[in-house]
Amino acid sequence: MATKSLHKRESDLANSNRQLEILSNGIFQNGELPTFKNKISETNQFPLKAKKLEILQINVGYMCNQVCEHCHVDAGPDRKEIMTRDTMQQCLEVIKNSGAHTLDLTGGAPEMNPDFRWFVEEAAKVGIKDFIVRSNLTIIRANKKYYDLPEFFKKHNVHVVSSMPHWTRGKTDKQRGDGVFDKSIKALQELNAVGYGMPDSSLRLDLVYNPSGAFLPGDQASMEKDFKKALKEDFDIQFHNLFAITNLPISRFLDYLIASENYEDYMYALVEAYNPAAVKNVMCTNTLSISWDGYLFDCDFNQMLELPVNSKVKHISEYNEALLEGRNIVISQHCYGCTAGAGSSCQGVVA
Repeated sequence: MATKSLHKRESDLANSNRQLEILSNGIFQNGELPTFKNKISETNQFPLKAKKLEILQINVGYMCNQVCEHCHVDAGPDRKEIMTRDTMQQCLEVIKNSGAHTLDLTGGAPEMNPDFRWFVEEAAKVGIKDFIVRSNLTIIRANKKYYDLPEFFKKHNVHVVSSMPHWTRGKTDKQRGDGVFDKSIKALQELNAVGYGMPDSSLRLDLVYNPSGAFLPGDQASMEKDFKKALKEDFDIQFHNLFAITNLPISRFLDYLIASENYEDYMYALVEAYNPAAVKNVMCTNTLSISWDGYLFDCDFNQMLELPVNSKVKHISEYNEALLEGRNIVISQHCYGCTAGAGSSCQGVVA
């Protein structure tokens, strides 16, 4: 397990241009594999267009208490990028006036932003239908100041979407670090204790599965059954849905693929699993991603590759929904990750 981010290690791959160079050259440059642009052009789906905005996904900072092997954000304790209250205030103005029905707070560990609770309290007043916080679970047990997070989430009817690589200790700790499994189980039990994840509860608790190696996720519905059976039998834990998300070949997962000599095989697997039906519903078409410093991106992955929206409007301070709607989505080869098999988004499969 890495204990430092790519940035802290001063890795070449901390540079987004270097990542894009890798994704554009080699097997894509020499024609072994078609570029994503060429692939979607075959079914007349280029250019990919933004539709009506439904989801605002706001990254409130890259600081995290974990250093996960597959993390596309390259988050960790050594990352200091954090959204200020001023930028949050600008986001709140947009939330009030946009047509989005879902607010999705992410990180790093979003709870580590010192203004996180203030932001949740203010955003909860706006009347968003689905208010998501993406939690890594272990943050709830990381420090006494976070122990009351389950009650805080309940008070504001937050939809908790939590990372859980597997129902076994070995596979979870391999991907996320020693001790992560036990802390995650404890956090899930505490969320259950306040009503999260119960079959008839409106307090939504969903889990997110990412493969622990250079392979694509299996069938989401069958994995959900396996997760539910194992977690109920072993730990009396309940949750609502499992989201199976394909690891995209960027940041730390790209670093892993190259180091393990799996990069080309993985790209072949993604291209071979390409599903044109998934293209219609990829998250970038109805989502806007906002970075910790207020810049606008088509998705969280483009944010990490520093590929801003194709629009005159580049920052939250100059937000204009009319100008952003219908824009051409910025794409590269990493987009195969969202269109492989049943497709993949922050809400699970899309096709």
